[in-house]
Amino acid sequence: MNTMPTAEPLSLSIKDRAVLYTAYMSCVRHGGLFIPTSRPSHIGEEIVLLLDLMDEAERIPVKGRIIWITPRNTQDNRTQGVGIQFTEANSLARTKIETYLAGVLASERPTHTM
Repeated sequence: MNTMPTAEPLSLSIKDRAVLYTAYMSCVRHGGLFIPTSRPSHIGEEIVLLLDLMDEAERIPVKGRIIWITPRNTQDNRTQGVGIQFTEANSLARTKIETYLAGVLASERPTHTM
């Protein structure tokens, strides 16, 4: 299992609250995000994500571990990508995301992973 961060960080830009809702994985310990990507990945791989979030002035660097992979051409046409679990308990990204999603985290609407 690869435990070293990849040499090249992944990037994700989320400028819409509905898109943020479908990408955020609140049920994961420390929080997590689904990242649409076709980059080959492995469960357990540690990555660095550069997150361009809503109206934030600067990109937020996020350390994470891949815990979910949605391959291309799934039967239910889900978006190809990976789900990462934030590896820092008090992640700045998690705090900001949960602030943006206040009031909708308990919604029953579908997401990329559930």
